[in-house]
Amino acid sequence: LHVYDMLGRRVATLVDGLQQAATYTVTFDASRLASGVYLYRLETPHQSFTKQMMLIK
Repeated sequence: LHVYDMLGRRVATLVDGLQQAATYTVTFDASRLASGVYLYRLETPHQSFTKQMMLIK
């Protein structure tokens, strides 16, 4: 699970590597990031998901 800025630069890695199928909770410390729009991307062996989020401080 990675977070990217709108220029496509990776700004955070929240989870790296394979995980067992389950429900997980991840804490994201965005204290060093500026307010703005970011993308987060989750990749599985069979598909990937990219969603947008707004960080407001």
